[in-house]
Amino acid sequence: MADAFDTCLAFTLEREGGFSDDPHDPGGATCHGITLATYREWADNPALDVAAIRDIAPATVRDIYHGRYWLPVSAESLPQGVNLMVFDHGVNAGPGRSARLLQEALGFSGAAVDGAIGPKTLAAAAAADPATIIARLADSQAAYYRSLDDFDRYGKGWLNRVDARRALAMQMIQAATA
Repeated sequence: MADAFDTCLAFTLEREGGFSDDPHDPGGATCHGITLATYREWADNPALDVAAIRDIAPATVRDIYHGRYWLPVSAESLPQGVNLMVFDHGVNAGPGRSARLLQEALGFSGAAVDGAIGPKTLAAAAAADPATIIARLADSQAAYYRSLDDFDRYGKGWLNRVDARRALAMQMIQAATA
């Protein structure tokens, strides 16, 4: 599934862009979507500074996305397209929240919505129609963004990203079944 990771990562990197230090963004200094705090934690080096995140190596960016976002949502085991929806949203909202939205889209409720993608979630995802799950995820992800305090500032970009994510996810389904 390395190809799936590469496809999903390319989508994410295109939307995340390069270096940013927006004073309104609670993530602070960010490069390719990786915050300085995440980089410090990943490198186990609290002394890393803004220059370090600005100059982060592409291989490190890839490793962080794979280890902190792809693997925690079991994206390698999700159907094509669904993996993009869950991975990329996990980058923005956190893997646990993205996993919970997947579980809800699959019809889980109560304690079954635990944010951990295990055998039951994977079996339900494999048995479901991917296009239906993608549509449900797009709707719930958009609703999540609309609920955020920063929606007035960043909402248009977030919703555009959901639309682009959904479009590519649908293309991934078609490619997988061709």
